[in-house]
Amino acid sequence: MRGLSIAAIAILVGLLFTKWGLFTVHETERALVVRLGRLQEVNSQARVYQPGLHFKLPFIDDVLYFDTRLQMSELPSARILTVEKKDLIVDLFVKWKIENFPLFYKSTSGSGNARDGKDRATLLLNQKVIDSLRAAFGQKTIREVVSENRSQLMNGLKNDTDKIVSGFGIRVVDVRIKRIDLPQEVSGAVFDRMRSERKQFAAEIRANGEAKGESIRAKADREKRILLADAKMRSEKIRGEGDAMSVQILADTYNKSPEFFEFYRSLEAYKQIFQDRKDLLILSPDSEFFKYFGQK
Repeated sequence: MRGLSIAAIAILVGLLFTKWGLFTVHETERALVVRLGRLQEVNSQARVYQPGLHFKLPFIDDVLYFDTRLQMSELPSARILTVEKKDLIVDLFVKWKIENFPLFYKSTSGSGNARDGKDRATLLLNQKVIDSLRAAFGQKTIREVVSENRSQLMNGLKNDTDKIVSGFGIRVVDVRIKRIDLPQEVSGAVFDRMRSERKQFAAEIRANGEAKGESIRAKADREKRILLADAKMRSEKIRGEGDAMSVQILADTYNKSPEFFEFYRSLEAYKQIFQDRKDLLILSPDSEFFKYFGQK
């Protein structure tokens, strides 16, 4: 009976040890063990438990689990002041992850509750991002904030925030602005001023365009007159050369056969005069004009 009791006690102890003396760390987690309020250490370094099955002292050790995945904190809309003393409403979010688990625990939790530590880290991170955002926007105008290279601004904001929170065991992966807007009470005035500036800029562009257009038209008209003058001069030259050739041909023809030339000229005259039956010509029959009519 005594041996049976010892065996039963051993089995009971084994079950209790298995249930409360073992813990599992999943792939997306890391764990810390707190024994009587102090982190378990190895070689004076806090031990970080990797994924797998591990042992702890039942009822004495507390296991804290920390998520190794990328975390995203969406910040509430913040009112940011620019160098012009104008307010902007900015919405943004932060991507971060735990880099140093013991440091994260000591600086943000310390109470043995990992959930509370994450919440405190989120609040702390959000506040540091807002502080960095105020510092960055406080050196820029509204136009610079809206039109400047957004990626460069975000990289600077990420680097500044990462330096600030590195002492809490956190690494900032990315900071992104979702929306930049004006408060309702000032948006109308700002838009009116921007509209006025755009109209002035458009008027300057239009005036410059009209001036360039007049210059181009004047140049084109000048070139047109030059081209027409050259063409007229060349046409007059060609026409003069043609007339000269025509006179030369007529002269050569006349010299070869004066009688035929006169006969041909008379036929051309008859053709021009007697084109219309209504035409009336009164001449003497023995006129020089009809000298070829009576010839046989």
